[in-house]
Amino acid sequence: MKKQLFLGMAICCTLVIPLANAQSAYPCSVVKLVSPYPPGGTTDILARMLAPGMVKQLATNVIVENKGGASSNIGTEFVANSASDGCTLLLGNNTGVVINQNLYKLKINPSKDLAAVAEVASVPLVLYVNTAVPANTVNELVELIKNNPGKYSYASGGSGSPQHLMAEMLKVEKQLDLTHIPYRGQGPAMADVLAGQVPIAFETTTAIAAQMASGRIRALATTGNVRPKNFPNIPTMKELGYSSFVIENWYGIFVAAKTPSVLIARLNKAVNAVMKDPEVANSLTKMGSSDVSGSPEQFSQFINKEIPYWESLVKRTGATVD
Repeated sequence: MKKQLFLGMAICCTLVIPLANAQSAYPCSVVKLVSPYPPGGTTDILARMLAPGMVKQLATNVIVENKGGASSNIGTEFVANSASDGCTLLLGNNTGVVINQNLYKLKINPSKDLAAVAEVASVPLVLYVNTAVPANTVNELVELIKNNPGKYSYASGGSGSPQHLMAEMLKVEKQLDLTHIPYRGQGPAMADVLAGQVPIAFETTTAIAAQMASGRIRALATTGNVRPKNFPNIPTMKELGYSSFVIENWYGIFVAAKTPSVLIARLNKAVNAVMKDPEVANSLTKMGSSDVSGSPEQFSQFINKEIPYWESLVKRTGATVD
């Protein structure tokens, strides 16, 4: 009798384990994490940083897929139009989710057709130049451009990006003759500044950190409220008297709008767990990111507050799609 009892318990145990696994398994054999930019920019860096941890948290395959073009509109639209099953994620940013609706005739309304899952990073920008540019400070750069109207240009990862808008605001405030050269992403834009093809740009602390030791670029200032931990020796624009230049570029995970709340909560829990991993947390700190972990509701509320700010900034700068 005891032998039969133990045998029965063993059978029960073997049945319980797969059931528990089935309950915890994420309902997609493959999760696509879409970066709406080419490789090399901040979104791509963050997506590839998060993907391995998400594999562990969701117990399924997670692949990063780059769908660049149209200042992130192509990738953003792709995810907004995907099935609401939690299998296709967007690593979006303020450009595609908030700013572009003020500059482009979009086929979607990002704030309505996407659901916020989790914010993953918020980083300031760096105003930098190729070292061939004879300017060591922001004021020297402004004077150089003023004294050489029409000679200088700046690169950005696309029209409507915060990098684009910061340069346009500098043009407006200082009445500069400075030409915008838009690229299909921050990676290609930065590559041309490094090569000396374009002399000036704004870039996130995330993407530029690895290039600072190259000797080919010179950082002049950052756009955070305080100096980022990874660039403690570089002054903020605010410190230098440019009080309007206090912004950060934020990034987060999104899904199609009608995705069930239970899946959004599951993804949020997974993303926040990955961000707390010591290695990932350390990498985010080195990138100069603020601590942005929180619920989907908190992220959604934050985005709603961002919408009027960027709309006002687009109007103020008079920025257009090049």
